[in-house]
Amino acid sequence: MEPYADLFHIDVADGHFVPALLFFPDALAAIRAATTKLFHVHLMVERPETLVEEFVQAGADLVTLHLENRGHLESALDRISAVGAKAGIAIQLDTDVSEIVRYLDKIQIVVLMGTMLGIKGASLDERVLPKIEAVKRLVGQYGASDRIKISADGGIRVETVPKLRRAGADIITPGSLLCKSQDLQQTTTWIRSQ
Repeated sequence: MEPYADLFHIDVADGHFVPALLFFPDALAAIRAATTKLFHVHLMVERPETLVEEFVQAGADLVTLHLENRGHLESALDRISAVGAKAGIAIQLDTDVSEIVRYLDKIQIVVLMGTMLGIKGASLDERVLPKIEAVKRLVGQYGASDRIKISADGGIRVETVPKLRRAGADIITPGSLLCKSQDLQQTTTWIRSQ
């Protein structure tokens, strides 16, 4: 996948924050040697501050935490910066996006979930579109449009990519759209052209 990816988005789940177990630092370290592309680790875990350093040591360049980790978010964002990685915040469908304002000086990416966490193969919930627009406005009002990227994750399909781009997504996490493609180059070129 390396020739087709701008970066690798790696979901990590602890079986508590979401009912699944996904990826561990040793697996990340094992594939780190195979590519120089950026690793974006998306921590879907209850206590992210306990895992940040291990994932950065394993090769994570960017670590995204969930806004819903309110009790742990501030210390985990500070930890990401302290260990030399970039930080991001992910927002679930039912969370008010205005809560990110207090963290905008600490992050480089906002990931908006287009599906409920832990449900594979779900279609895009179009409630995410106005949320992307709202985050785009907030980032612009804060004067950080050139520093903070907006990413769409979940429910990425041929028919949803143009909608997500129009709403303001800078980054699309194509997952199965790309992995199930019969022509990776054509699919990648098309996604980038939207």
